[in-house]
Amino acid sequence: MTTAFDPIDLAGTRLANRIAMAPMTRSRAEAESRTPTALVTEYYAQRASAGLIITEGVQPVPQGQGYPFTPGLHSREQIAAWREVTDAVHERGGKIFAQLMHAGRISHPVVLPDGLHPVAPSAVAPAGQLFAGTGLIDFVAPRELTADEVPEAIAGFAAAARNAVEAGFDGVEIHGANGYLVQQFLASGSNHRTDRWGGSVENRIRFAVEVVKAVADEIGPERTGLRISPANTYNDIAETDTEELYPALVAAIDPVGIAYLHVTEAAPEIRELTLALRKAFSGTFILNPATEGPTGADALTLVEDGTADLVAYGALFLANPDLPARLKAGGPYNTPDPATFFGGDHRGYTDYPAL
Repeated sequence: MTTAFDPIDLAGTRLANRIAMAPMTRSRAEAESRTPTALVTEYYAQRASAGLIITEGVQPVPQGQGYPFTPGLHSREQIAAWREVTDAVHERGGKIFAQLMHAGRISHPVVLPDGLHPVAPSAVAPAGQLFAGTGLIDFVAPRELTADEVPEAIAGFAAAARNAVEAGFDGVEIHGANGYLVQQFLASGSNHRTDRWGGSVENRIRFAVEVVKAVADEIGPERTGLRISPANTYNDIAETDTEELYPALVAAIDPVGIAYLHVTEAAPEIRELTLALRKAFSGTFILNPATEGPTGADALTLVEDGTADLVAYGALFLANPDLPARLKAGGPYNTPDPATFFGGDHRGYTDYPAL
């Protein structure tokens, strides 16, 4: 029987186990340069025993930033700083993918550099507020990407993927989940376009498919992953055709031969769809299962019963830098501190003890 502690070949990259560290925004990059710091390097190096580390969301272009103190992969300085991170992880035997996240409309001019304004498939403001460093502010209506700008946005993902490989990453994960730009194109609630990028399911999946193809062409499909979150309502996303949308998306990207599909379950009720997507996808299948509270040790059975090839852990990995060892030993586990999740110093970041 295969277990989560067995190694696995990820499209040519050998992973020591099937326990992935899920991408988690931690907001501890340099404010002006958007570069990871020495503290960020320490944080990821501590967690190198993961079969696969997937970084926090990294903006592929300056306009893709959604929150204060998040890192980018669009400048020479950022590439050099990320090289420190990847070298440290590799020295400890780990593997690490960069998650490329364009926030789209989940942003605000006060967060963006150089007077930029948030962009999206349509000029539809999301409900809710954004934490902008000093407090909560209402979202603004984004500017609709023009027909000429959509291909530019796709090219931005490909350029950032090339930068990621130069920075030493083993690959990249395209963030197509949680209400950010890629999912904004997928969802009818945020995509009101009437051109080839909106309307029908075929048109609404086009942006995600073209991003996947562009990244795979740039760095190789074996270094490319995609994360999706069917039925997600986070960040004011509204999908009216989830059951049709995601099988169509997976059918369109499967021939590209990417390394993995990473599904974040919005609720236990979509497990049937999860299993259908798992069956339809030819590559490695990573699952961040829907659970009450942080994903726990019981999720390891998802590898044993074949539901997933890898299981992704978020908050529990945040608080337990040696999580695979703790899972194998049956605990004990440090308790995550939500007050220190976003921003700050080493407290609640690199000071969680190992066994």
